[in-house]
Amino acid sequence: MNERSRRNSSASGLNVTMENLSKICNPILPGFNPDPSIVRVDDDYYIATSTFEWYPGVQIHHSLDLIHWRLLTRPLNRASQLNLLGDPDSCGVWAPCLSYADGLFYLIYTDVKRYGRTTVGGASGASLRDFHNYLVTSPNIVGDWSDPIYLNSSGFDPSLFHDDDGRKYLLNMLWDYRPGHNRFAGIVLQEYSVADRKLVGRPQLTFKGTSIGLTEGPHLYKRNGFYYLLTAEGGTGWGHAVTFARSLNLAGPYELHPDKYILTSRHRPDVELQRAGHADLVETQAGETYLVHLCGRPLRNRGRCTLGRETAIQKMKWSPDGWLRTADESGLPNTEVEAPNLPAYRFAARPIREDFDSPSLPIDFQWLRSPWPEEFFSLTERPGHLRLYGRDSIGSLFRQALVARRQQSHYFSAATVVEFEPEHFQQMAGLVCYYNGSKFHYFHISHDEDLGKHLRVMSALPDQAQTDAFTAPISIPPGLPVHLRVEVDFERLFFAYRLDEGDWRRLPEQFDASILSDEASAPGLPNFTGAFVGLCCQDMSGFGRAADFDYFEYRGREFRPHPFSDEP
Repeated sequence: MNERSRRNSSASGLNVTMENLSKICNPILPGFNPDPSIVRVDDDYYIATSTFEWYPGVQIHHSLDLIHWRLLTRPLNRASQLNLLGDPDSCGVWAPCLSYADGLFYLIYTDVKRYGRTTVGGASGASLRDFHNYLVTSPNIVGDWSDPIYLNSSGFDPSLFHDDDGRKYLLNMLWDYRPGHNRFAGIVLQEYSVADRKLVGRPQLTFKGTSIGLTEGPHLYKRNGFYYLLTAEGGTGWGHAVTFARSLNLAGPYELHPDKYILTSRHRPDVELQRAGHADLVETQAGETYLVHLCGRPLRNRGRCTLGRETAIQKMKWSPDGWLRTADESGLPNTEVEAPNLPAYRFAARPIREDFDSPSLPIDFQWLRSPWPEEFFSLTERPGHLRLYGRDSIGSLFRQALVARRQQSHYFSAATVVEFEPEHFQQMAGLVCYYNGSKFHYFHISHDEDLGKHLRVMSALPDQAQTDAFTAPISIPPGLPVHLRVEVDFERLFFAYRLDEGDWRRLPEQFDASILSDEASAPGLPNFTGAFVGLCCQDMSGFGRAADFDYFEYRGREFRPHPFSDEP
């Protein structure tokens, strides 16, 4: 096996075409894929993104042309690397940094154990947080990845810089919990010793940020004798921005870019890609520079980003003054970008329908928090089915039997069929549209001592005075498979069901899909993920009643004014 084959698995799942495509369409990673870190190794490009409470940790996508991307692997997949049990919603794995040097991939990540108080809106008092930063390595992008090396806990968004003299340095934002202080206290730098497998020397504060504050997401580069520092500022909402600075000395002082921010949509509500920030740079084989960044696409009549924070890319250029700017010099994120002059490599499309015929969970799916998935589901107990074992209540921070995939389009259809015979009202299973424990719509089967087996929708509503709501139960006969379906078009969400091979029966209610977003929240809570759709099962009695799901379909589609217009 040659060196390139050891580093990646790019040969599998490819349909290769040799035409040169001229445009990249943004976002390149639709749906919840925030905080991108990009690296090129020879002809291969990899992007790592945050996964927060979803397991396994860190998504790595792969491309050969910056246009077409496939989800390749999630490297943090065992208890010795990552255990998220008890991590609050939107905590867990934040802002990974992926780099390559000395024949190794280096992956830095934060595990956030406590969020504390909000950092915006005039919050005062102390804000205590716990975040721990780690390093794992692998000679092969698909692993196995090493057990982690603990680095520090002084802040989040760690990044590893490989200097051209062979030395390595860790950067991260510095958290200051003290009342009356800037909680985002700046960017600190400390040397990392490969030989000692730890940080050495004293951390140095290198950059305090600009007037918009919330300085985070550092990445460091070296070019023509200058050290260039890229940071995110303004918070990860509507005020987000990418800040650029440079210095002839590694530890600074750093001079700000003449334009201060090299990419932002903070003053342009007309731009389709909002929330632009948290970026990283990559250079192509021909020396062109591209910047990947997170963004959000709000619902037009709600202003909420149900797809979460996505990843987009912009073409950049170096000006004669040695500063970096967008190729069109606007400093704005574009939905279409000039592509590099590379052969187009198209990956095989992911299947619309998963029949659960493999003993492994399809890569599109994740579960919540636990490094022990065998406690929640099996693909071998009943071959051809996903069996979920009822565990904690929906929204639990510990043992939830919930398996789901990202919503990647503003309009989609999803469906499944489940065999489930509950005997108690504490036993439930069904189809869920889920953001976190306080935001979901759950179309489920349960049992009632008067009604018997029945269907109903339970909703958790973060923006209402009463935070939960239930539809009237629908009695259904025992012993039959139940097909469940959801149709989503922007903020409109509808459920339907059918028994065995009967006709679809639509629920009359229209549900609000916009609650499945960062923006739908009580003040001060962390909301950094995105909408998922999937399958779950609960048995709050503790007896582990199981549900069997025969298939799951997810289809991104065109907008439908009438959600069931595909029916005759």
